[in-house]
Amino acid sequence: MSRVSRRAFCMGGRGSSPTSSLAPDSAGTVEVRLHQSPLCSGDQVTFHFRTMKCDDERTVIDDSKQVGQPMNIIIGNMFKLEVWETLLTSMRLGEVAEFWCDTIHTGVYPMLSRSLRQVAEGKDPTSWHVHTCGLANMFAYHTLGYEDLDELQKEPQPLIFLIELLQVEAPNEYQRETWNLNNEERMQAVPLLHGEGNRLYKLGRYDQAATKYQEAIVCLRNLQTKEKPWEVEWLKLEKMINTLILNYCQCLLKKEEYYEVLEHTSDILRHHPGSLPIICAHALTRRCGMLRRPRRTWRKVLELEPSMRKAVLRELRLLESRLADKQEEERQRCRSMLG
Repeated sequence: MSRVSRRAFCMGGRGSSPTSSLAPDSAGTVEVRLHQSPLCSGDQVTFHFRTMKCDDERTVIDDSKQVGQPMNIIIGNMFKLEVWETLLTSMRLGEVAEFWCDTIHTGVYPMLSRSLRQVAEGKDPTSWHVHTCGLANMFAYHTLGYEDLDELQKEPQPLIFLIELLQVEAPNEYQRETWNLNNEERMQAVPLLHGEGNRLYKLGRYDQAATKYQEAIVCLRNLQTKEKPWEVEWLKLEKMINTLILNYCQCLLKKEEYYEVLEHTSDILRHHPGSLPIICAHALTRRCGMLRRPRRTWRKVLELEPSMRKAVLRELRLLESRLADKQEEERQRCRSMLG
């Protein structure tokens, strides 16, 4: 039978006197039935935590105060360490409380800890992201990269969590990240993100615009995974995604990140060989990057849309001129090297 034990240090805010209405047992821990606070599903809670072993030294595993960054989670969002939601909903704002949790509640803690440590170190936790589910990740590597976490994963044990509840925000009081939206909210967010991206692009803030386009693409990709590939709804989403990828690539072109644009456009053309806007972006990238295979791409544009003949011929003349200049530069460089 799993157990959670609780000891309150401070009720009703920092600096208040310790609670004395509950008598601790010989281990200094009070067995209580965790009550439900007014927290609701969707509330964002911010808190500091310290994780300790149940040994004589109370060995500290993680401490958010030492890192200098409090933790925040969304209530009801299936956080990886589910017991934390139970603990937090038993607390009052400003309270500091200590919880002893049985092994059944702490088995996934090593994976969560790894993600949090990597974020604190400025690394990308990728598939170990703290908000995603995936117990299979436990078996993806022989080591978590931290000796103490490897030991904890091999031999799960009860843990002590010291938690200080700092802030509670209702859903309308904080900006929700795209991963935290439901399907309907994601679809509603796409045109807003798209429009904001366009506004930032016009202002010349290309990095910020690219971020907005990326967020919209992530929303649509998530929705697309719920549809059957190549069915009508899937294709509608694919068309919207490709439009946003084009906008994203325009930002990359402004930043002269040609190879990434080529990667995106080439990937789309493998699946949609007749996509005229993508072909044009592909050709423009090759021209901007001074690569030597855009003639064939512009001819493909002309084949698909003969009415663009004048514009295509203009691009080809410009291309020939630039390539000629490049060849002359290379000849001059070779001459100077040969002396």
